[in-house]
Amino acid sequence: MLSKKKLSEIKSHLEKAQNPIFFFDNDQDGLCSFLLLQRAFGRGKGVAIKSFPDLNESYFRKVEELNADYIFVLDKPVISDSFLERVKEKNIPFVWIDHHDVEVQKLDFINYYNPFFDDENTNEPVTAICYEISKRKEDIWLGVVGCIADGFLPYFYRDFAREYPELSFESDKAFDVLYKARIGEVARIFGAGLKDTTSNVVAMIKFLIKSRGPYDALEENSQNHSFHKRYKQVRERYGRILEKAVPLAKSSEDLVFFKYSGDISISGELSNELCYLFPKKKIAVAYIKGGKVNLSLRGKGIRNIFVDAINGFDGASGGGHRDAVGGQLQEKDLEDFRKKLEFFVSNEYK
Repeated sequence: MLSKKKLSEIKSHLEKAQNPIFFFDNDQDGLCSFLLLQRAFGRGKGVAIKSFPDLNESYFRKVEELNADYIFVLDKPVISDSFLERVKEKNIPFVWIDHHDVEVQKLDFINYYNPFFDDENTNEPVTAICYEISKRKEDIWLGVVGCIADGFLPYFYRDFAREYPELSFESDKAFDVLYKARIGEVARIFGAGLKDTTSNVVAMIKFLIKSRGPYDALEENSQNHSFHKRYKQVRERYGRILEKAVPLAKSSEDLVFFKYSGDISISGELSNELCYLFPKKKIAVAYIKGGKVNLSLRGKGIRNIFVDAINGFDGASGGGHRDAVGGQLQEKDLEDFRKKLEFFVSNEYK
């Protein structure tokens, strides 16, 4: 966790900001981080970042449209130089909170916070950091949702379980809670909602800013119908794809390599669940669309293997945590990437 001094610095920035904009990664950790801060301080607009791998310059128009006086970036490991140049040009206070093992350029106008580079060298989700800043007990459910979706069980889960025993599952493993507790269903609802149209994502965010607790999100009603509808659509498609992936995983040895296509990317969710079901295997999920491939890999020490395997392919990119990474690749290179990945995984086991 960040030091008390750094948490206090972030809080000071939030208190100064009168019209902030929050850019957050397009997943539950990013969304819940934003919700915790917005609900605690009552100010700011949130924008989900769908560009990969970086927050690119096209998003700066939102800063100008909203006439923002502060920029906060949550749970995004890479920001383009062109975006940062615009920040410096406009002289807008800039706060970047992340938890990925990615070195960033030290620039005097960037207020950068990352527990991975602190003395304790931790990498808890940004949601955990934002909950530590807000400390609003009524928002503890959001803190739990963002953390468990990122594979992390926070210390305050015990407090949540006492408050909401019917939504909890007794375990010390985040994915047990994600897949076996009802609060895990809230996390999956959020994840599906973020895959909807921009207008529906905005509607979901507005609803969640005003939500009183987890049941507002969990129980379908006229106000949350759109993202519950999306959740049902995604869940149905996800179930069909998972049914194909599980037999392959069972028959695979050290590496599970599963590829699929279609109109929705759920590679992160698939790789997480396959990793949960087959914890001793390395998992690689490839989503193919329009000549490009989104990659999601899981397993102990997978980042180093991924870095070696992806090296040398034009236009390829990616990164993440020690045991969980994401990337992109051209479809024409996928088979060669698979062969390299198999080689490095096999080599690791020798």
